[in-house]
Amino acid sequence: MTAPVTQVAVPVKLEMTAPVTQSATAGGFLVQFVLPKGITAASAPEPLDARIEVLDLPPSRLAVIRYSGLWSESNYEQHLAKLQSALLAAHLKWEGEAVYSRYNAPYTPWFMRRNEIWLRMAEDS
Repeated sequence: MTAPVTQVAVPVKLEMTAPVTQSATAGGFLVQFVLPKGITAASAPEPLDARIEVLDLPPSRLAVIRYSGLWSESNYEQHLAKLQSALLAAHLKWEGEAVYSRYNAPYTPWFMRRNEIWLRMAEDS
């Protein structure tokens, strides 16, 4: 036996999943990925980057608007306003920041892309 004995983490590749979500935070943006089917927070490989956390999120009730096209601030704002107007008309309340969700690879043609905006429904709605 020789010394020293070292150990290095071996990277594990996971399949890309959808959606990839993004929401505004005080420090920038929070980007979240969904683990592939059959992988739980407990069985997921440990991230190599300390900024990455693997979490189980509790179920929640969401209001969602779906649309296609490229991401742009104007497209996002237009659909967010439409979702908020529909909720106000239905006398429903939401809480927290909107979550932008992408379902397609960057090379998907713009007219085939699936985008969503999620708003978390308030408990009293």
